[in-house]
Amino acid sequence: MKIDFLYLNEEDMIKSGVLDAKRCIETMRDTLSLFGKKDFLLGGPKGDEHGLQMNFPKKSDIENFPLDDGPDRRFMAMPAYLGGRFHIAGQKYYGSNSHNNAFNLPRSILMVTLSDVDTGAPKAIMSANLLSAMRTGAMPAMAATYLANKDSEVLSLIGPGVINKCALMCYMEVLPNIKTIKLRGSSSKSKTALDMKQFIMEKYPNVKDIIICDSLKEACEDADVVSEAMSVSPENLEEFKLEWFKKGATVFSMGSFLYRKYDDFTNTKMVVDNYGMYEKYLSNFIARGPVDELGNKREWVIMGIHFVHLVKSGVVTRDKVINICDIVNGTSKGRENKDEIVMCSIGGMPLEDLSWGYDCYQKALELGIGTKLNLWNEPYMK
Repeated sequence: MKIDFLYLNEEDMIKSGVLDAKRCIETMRDTLSLFGKKDFLLGGPKGDEHGLQMNFPKKSDIENFPLDDGPDRRFMAMPAYLGGRFHIAGQKYYGSNSHNNAFNLPRSILMVTLSDVDTGAPKAIMSANLLSAMRTGAMPAMAATYLANKDSEVLSLIGPGVINKCALMCYMEVLPNIKTIKLRGSSSKSKTALDMKQFIMEKYPNVKDIIICDSLKEACEDADVVSEAMSVSPENLEEFKLEWFKKGATVFSMGSFLYRKYDDFTNTKMVVDNYGMYEKYLSNFIARGPVDELGNKREWVIMGIHFVHLVKSGVVTRDKVINICDIVNGTSKGRENKDEIVMCSIGGMPLEDLSWGYDCYQKALELGIGTKLNLWNEPYMK
């Protein structure tokens, strides 16, 4: 049996609408609804693993052995199946290295494969840097339709890189009253912050004020919506303080959220994209021990882990941490009043890569975009 599949490079993906924020938000809503209905599978023996990550050691006696010499040094394979209108299997695969910028490359280089659920035959292989960034940015924007105050005017982007640029495109679809945008990069002269400011000026002329903040505190204060997407090593992180957030603030964390006074979260509405995923993160973190191979103290910097820790410690009950899918499907409430502070952890799942990849693939087929490649006309061995 002949097997052909479609290859979509980054230019093909752009033509297929990978940057269509409005459509991506609705695809994420569909995805989370199916997740809540359990119409999915992830990897692992229980079908609930985020992915298989290959971590490098801090040191090795083997010549030329790759080392963990910076943040985000890893390879990861993330297989999944998603049902409903998608009914597709596949995986995201990527390698990541913070030193890539020295080669004028993005930190992570990603690919997504879509496969026939029954035969396993490839349907498409696609460039996935923009795909992954857009689905990541669309998730908090989709969640904001349930969690943010509708009249929000001040948006703060902490970590003004690619993820928050895509998130901005999505927030602006669902928060039409945004008048002020705050930016917090590594410094007031951060290139990413300056680039983001220029991007906002060109794309969103209705935004009246764009403020590059000198501190994390300044970026958080008076913001109606805070969007954190930092990717830095824990030793370089600033610690957040709950008192910086105004009444009614909605805080989304997609990267690194250092917070040591865990009990403070009990005074907020705690929301996650996948509670079970953070349970596994906490178990893995504890299993690795309190210090790394170089004797440095480990600290968890993922918001959702803080929430799970509060549950496991008996400080709050499990029902106090809400899955977004339950809000989407109407079995849990989103924002309940204008004054509550909502903290939402977005870790991401390969289901989102499959769903957005599938929709871009369908658009490519419709428009005749991409390169058809042949796997075989007949398999040499059967």
